[in-house]
Amino acid sequence: MPLSAFENTLARHNLELTRGETTTLQINVGLTCDLACRHCHLEAGPARTEMMDQATTEAVVDCAGRFRFAGIDITGGAPELLPQLPWLIGRLAPLTPRLIVRTNLTALARPESAELPDLYLRHRVVIVASLPAVNAAQAESQRGGGSWETSIATLRRLNGIGYGVEGSGLELDLVANPTGAFLPTGQAQSERRFHQDLQRRYGIAFSNLYTFANVPLGRFRSWLEQSGNLEGYLRKLTESFNPCTLPGLMCRSQISVDWNGFLYDCDFNLAAGLLHGRQRQHISTLTELPQPGTSIPVGDHCYSCTAGSGFT
Repeated sequence: MPLSAFENTLARHNLELTRGETTTLQINVGLTCDLACRHCHLEAGPARTEMMDQATTEAVVDCAGRFRFAGIDITGGAPELLPQLPWLIGRLAPLTPRLIVRTNLTALARPESAELPDLYLRHRVVIVASLPAVNAAQAESQRGGGSWETSIATLRRLNGIGYGVEGSGLELDLVANPTGAFLPTGQAQSERRFHQDLQRRYGIAFSNLYTFANVPLGRFRSWLEQSGNLEGYLRKLTESFNPCTLPGLMCRSQISVDWNGFLYDCDFNLAAGLLHGRQRQHISTLTELPQPGTSIPVGDHCYSCTAGSGFT
C-alpha cells in the first residue's frame, strides 16, 4: 500500500507517530446532534441516529473501572442527547480525577438538559464548550441561525453556578475553530480577545481557550470541495507542518471508543475509519492498554493536528 503524504512527511523528518503512555479514555456517544455545523468532521446532526446503547455504556464503565484513567472525555455528536448520560456521568465520576463533557452549548439549553448543569456541578465535571467566534455573524455562519443567543445564555447560566469563575475551581474551557478555509490565529492572542470581548459585551468568564485547525473530514471536507477550497486548504496544512507538535498529540495518550464500542486512537481516526491497531476490537475485550511505542495509523487529516501549534 503506498504511503500517504503525511507518512512521507514523517519519513522526511525521520519521525514515526507512536503511542506513549495511555492516560485518557475518550468516549464518542454518537452522531445525534441538534446542530449541523459546517466544520464538523463527523457529519453529526439532527438526522443522524447513531447513539451508544446501554450495553455499550456499561462496557465503557467496566473498562474505566479496570484501568482507572487519569482523564475521561465524553464527546459526540451532542452528549446531552444521550438519554443515559446522567447515569454514565454518575458511574464514571468516581473512577477518574478528571471527567470532561464536551458541549456545543445549544444542546445544554434544551428542556431535557435542564438538570445537567447541576449534575455537572455535583460531580465537578470539566465542561469544554465549542464557541467558534466572539462575533455572532461568524459563529452563526458555521452553526446556524439562532445559535449565538442560545450559546451566550448557556454560558451565563454556567457562570451563574460558578463555572469559569476565578477561584471556583469549576473549569469551563472554550474551543474555537476557524469559520473558513484558513488556520487559526495564535492561541494566546485569541484567548485574550475572547476574554476581553465576552467579559465586556456579555459579562461572561471562562477558564481557558483552545484554538484548533479544522480537520478536512466529514462535512467540512464536503464544504471545502463544494467551495473550491480543498486543494488550497490542504496545501496550507501541509506547509504548516510542525514536527515539534508530535510529542504532545492526543492520539499518543488516549484510547477512543465509538458508540458501538470499537476502538480508535483519536476521534479524527474514528471519523476516517482508521481502527486502533488496524483491526476491529471491542472495548469489552480490552485486557491491557496499548504499549508505548505502538504504531498509530495516520492519514492526511493528521496534518490538521500538526499544523502550527498543533492539536494536543
